[in-house]
Parts: sequence; C-alpha cells; structure tokens
Amino acid sequence: MGFQSVSRTHVGCRRTVNEDAVLCRPDLGLWAVADGMGGHDAGALASALVVERLAGCAAGLDLETRTDTARRIIIEANRRLAALGRERSPPTTIGTTVVAIAADPGSFACLWAGDSRAYHARGPVLVQLTRDHSLVQALVDAGELAPAEAADHPDANLVTRAVGAAPELMIDTVTGDLHPGDTLLLASDGLTRLLNPDASDLGAAADDLIETCLARGAPDNVSLVILRAVAG
Repeated sequence: MGFQSVSRTHVGCRRTVNEDAVLCRPDLGLWAVADGMGGHDAGALASALVVERLAGCAAGLDLETRTDTARRIIIEANRRLAALGRERSPPTTIGTTVVAIAADPGSFACLWAGDSRAYHARGPVLVQLTRDHSLVQALVDAGELAPAEAADHPDANLVTRAVGAAPELMIDTVTGDLHPGDTLLLASDGLTRLLNPDASDLGAAADDLIETCLARGAPDNVSLVILRAVAG
C-alpha cells in the first residue's frame, strides 16, 4: 500500500498575505498544514519555519521514530518562534497552528496544536481526528456554548494553543489504522469555517474544495492536504 497526495494553499478573497504553509512529502511519509498568526510577516514566517523544519525530517524512519521526530521538531520550532517574538520591539507573538500526519502503509499518527484540523474518511464515514485548541471549543466543552453556535461566535478565531505562543508547548497526538481507499484531510480553519467536510467532499479534487471556499467569500487564507491510501 502506498499514498497519493495533493496540497493547495490560497490567499483567499480578503487577505493580501498568505500566512499558511503546507507540507506534502510522501517520500518522507509526512504531511502538514500550518496557519500562521501575528500579522504582517510574523504569521508567514512562523508557518514557513515549522513546515521547512518538518521537511528536514530524515527519510527512512519508522512511523514511531518519525512521529517522535516531528514532535521534537515542532517543540524546537516553538522555542525558536517564542524567542524571536521576545526579540522584537515591542515583543510580539510570532505563532502558527499546525496539524501533521505521519503515515505508513497500514497506520498513521496525527499531531496538532491549534485549530487546524485533520479528518479520516473510510467509505461513507468521516471522523474528525483533532479537537480544536480554541476558546469556543473550551466553551462548548464546558456546556456554555452550543456546537452549532461556535462558528459564528465573535471569538471564534482565538486559539488557546499554538506554536510560538508560549515558551512551552503541549502537542496532542492520535493514532489509527489505514485501509486501502482511506482518505485523510488536513485543513486550515479558513476551509473548515466555510465547509463541513463529508466523505464525498474528499472524493472531489482539491481545486474544487478551494473553489467552493472562494465562491463563499474566503475571508481567510485557505489551505489543505489530501492523502489517500492506495493498494500497491
């Protein structure tokens, strides 16, 4: 079993700078979406740094080692970005969310910090692998906000965890099995706030998903990675 994968990123309809970055490296068995924050060049710098460092992961690592390496790379990037933010005058946050998949034939690991998401589709069933690190998700978890109200909440863009936002970073991880035909989607919130993906969406071309977001006004940068497990 191997993988087919594609990636897309677009500035959207209202932004002038694309602060997202994507990684699509089937040769490494590693894929990621990073959504930068901080304004001006800070967000673009943060997302690019995380993706570039993940791209430096050594080839040929087994899945467990590759996952541990990706985690270490993200933690090191967090320390670097936090330091860069402190060095600016005045000090500022140079941060990015990140969601990454390390995959081998038969299994995967998903790592994330922030509200960029990962989904797993098998047949007609789509499962969200990640849980947003965000203020609105915390309100939903506490029973103070209905899930249907989350997307329209005035603080929907506030994340509670991101690479570079604090000196120390906790990264969540989930693992799972992969069967031939399974599809994984990684997406920035610029896509997930406009679309509620379903399994049939992932059968569409990546360009179609981007075009749908643009047709709906795409107020934010929009980025995605789609990978499918195929019989070798």
